[in-house]
Amino acid sequence: MGDGTGTAAGAVVQQELVAVLDRLGVGVFALDGDERIVWANTASLALLSRSAAEVVGRCLRALLHADAAQIPSPRATGDSPEATDGAPEGRTWLARGDGSRLSVRWFPLPVESGAGSGVRLLAFDSATGTGTGTGTGTGTGTDTDAYAPGTGGPGRDADGHGSRPRSAGPSPVTRSLSERDRLALLADTTAQLIYNIDVDASLRRVVELLLPRLADWAVIDLITETDEVDRSLVVHAHPGGLTVREDLQGPMPPVPASSPMPLSKALRGVASTLAGPRTYDAPPDSAVAVEQRKLFTATGIETAAIAPVKGPSEVLGAITLGRTADDEPFTPADLELLEDIGRRMGIALENARHYQRQRQIAATMQRYLLPQLPRLAGVEMTARYLPAPDASHVGGDWYDAFPLPDGDTALVVGDVVGHDLEAAAGMAQLRNMLRAYTWAEDGPPHRTVERLDQAMGHITDVPMATLVLARLTADQAGGRALSWTNAGHPPPLLLDSAGATRFLGEGRAILLGAATHHVRPDAHVRLPPGSTLLFYTDGLIESRRQPLDTGLRRLSEHAAALNHRQLDDFVDQLLEHSRPADNDDDVALLAIRIPPTA
Repeated sequence: MGDGTGTAAGAVVQQELVAVLDRLGVGVFALDGDERIVWANTASLALLSRSAAEVVGRCLRALLHADAAQIPSPRATGDSPEATDGAPEGRTWLARGDGSRLSVRWFPLPVESGAGSGVRLLAFDSATGTGTGTGTGTGTGTDTDAYAPGTGGPGRDADGHGSRPRSAGPSPVTRSLSERDRLALLADTTAQLIYNIDVDASLRRVVELLLPRLADWAVIDLITETDEVDRSLVVHAHPGGLTVREDLQGPMPPVPASSPMPLSKALRGVASTLAGPRTYDAPPDSAVAVEQRKLFTATGIETAAIAPVKGPSEVLGAITLGRTADDEPFTPADLELLEDIGRRMGIALENARHYQRQRQIAATMQRYLLPQLPRLAGVEMTARYLPAPDASHVGGDWYDAFPLPDGDTALVVGDVVGHDLEAAAGMAQLRNMLRAYTWAEDGPPHRTVERLDQAMGHITDVPMATLVLARLTADQAGGRALSWTNAGHPPPLLLDSAGATRFLGEGRAILLGAATHHVRPDAHVRLPPGSTLLFYTDGLIESRRQPLDTGLRRLSEHAAALNHRQLDDFVDQLLEHSRPADNDDDVALLAIRIPPTA
């Protein structure tokens, strides 16, 4: 997080937005209902040459330069409002720390309702093209290097070969956007990217914003984590709508190290380029150029704008927009807009990849911490762990089962308070302590849990946790009995052979870590032949929109309906049907089944 993140940021802006907004190449202010700045990202401070203390807490109007028009209220969403006092639309002057004026383009940034009551986001960038976040490489299509060899520059056709004759017919289609429309497009693009960690969905939404507004074709080439290039998306806009051309998608050749061709330069993050078919008339210098020539031939693209998709620390690909012969050629202004879009895509994609890496690390760690189940004669046993959708929520849930010296089997399900890797590490500490105490303590479950509760605050980092510890005992007649104690955890569910359900609510006491001394009871039940016993964590039943009783009732009903299935299928179907759609917690589940008598 940059210096622009004030201590109040977490209270007024969604935490998941803060990291993304702070890495944007444009300035962003968060404003309260009185137009007071309550948060500012790093880019805004760099543009203004100010510290967070000089910005946060001040009224927005106080940052206007003396020569500036007033900024209209950013409370309105949708189209960018017009500036007043004769200033150009979407522009004003802000005062830098040294008193000099900074010409900026600005637009309100859409915020979802959960971002904070009354908070609005105002984004701005340098209108002169200088300062943080402008440009993506060493050229922007106005350099002679951005055109094919022997071309004259931006005054020529998009392919750089002079006045290439166009076919007779109607006048070329005009797609030039006003400054207001460009800012609105950037705002829409940013909004689509901020709220999505699904890479494919984000890219498709961005393409839907660009086509047919700017072009007939959009092509996105992405560099994978193994440094291979994949043509991930090719979309054609036509009178009937948008069509994904899967036949033009697929793996691409490696990126040449020094090729001057437009796509190669974009994939290396070197420069953005305006191009056309004649750019590829010369003998191709690489396999990438061959593929690009095939693309232009198959699509009929006559003029193209190609820009890198570049994140803060790596190049992630390139985006190509193409127009057919009936369109005006792209201009350097179009290329600048595409660079802005590519930069925003790069930030979103880099964040998504970081998220996926974190999720994989957390889920892998959790899987390695969970045990292998023992084999029990005459008893079926299975378990599942389902990671949270959000990587930051993976952590504290676990199950366990292990044999004891007297022949009994210990059964455990638990949940450490917290949703992160720290909770997962605490879970490992607690699980290992519980194993040791249960093995050494030849007594009822409540005594083991009391000892664990007394020691937990002294030799672990776990603040609080819930769990159920049970002992499964076999009698001489081959039957099974269960004794257990419950430390603030959801009650186990028992089903008989006919599917009748019962929650085992006995043996319940306060959760671990909440009290120094607390008497914990044991409870006992005989498990009838054909019965199924289910231990689970609260991720299976809790919903933000419904009371806990509703989740328990739903679990009971689904379990009864699925009781006739084999145990593994029973557990899988139960996870699919019982887990609330809005639950973002992980789930641990342990099930045993007593076979029916002969």
